[in-house]
Amino acid sequence: EEQLVESGGGLVQPGGSLRLSCEYSGFTLDYYSIAWFRQAPGKEREGVAYITDDIQYYADSVKDRFAISSDNAKSTVYLQMNSLKPDDTGVYFCATGFPPPLDPRDFLRASVYDRWGQGTQVTVSS
Repeated sequence: EEQLVESGGGLVQPGGSLRLSCEYSGFTLDYYSIAWFRQAPGKEREGVAYITDDIQYYADSVKDRFAISSDNAKSTVYLQMNSLKPDDTGVYFCATGFPPPLDPRDFLRASVYDRWGQGTQVTVSS
């Protein structure tokens, strides 16, 4: 069974950086994809970044600030977040599902994924 566990959240000042980790089990990125989402209080869940073995894809709101990567030996996907803003505050989730989406319009669509981690809180505040 596919499982995901996020870690690395915390409190950071505006302009700071954090690196989130998503440790996965029960599958490989050869055949699956992983996406990061975030959800702020009172707002809908928003797709942030997506990765397969040969594709990385980002929401416009985080492009040039966030970077998604994978370490297959550790079964972990990372989300490096730089130049953080208060609007980046929220609970960050990683998600997967099978088959992985093929249309880029689906990469960051929450309904495509059926396996989710428990989330990790990111707070950007001075």
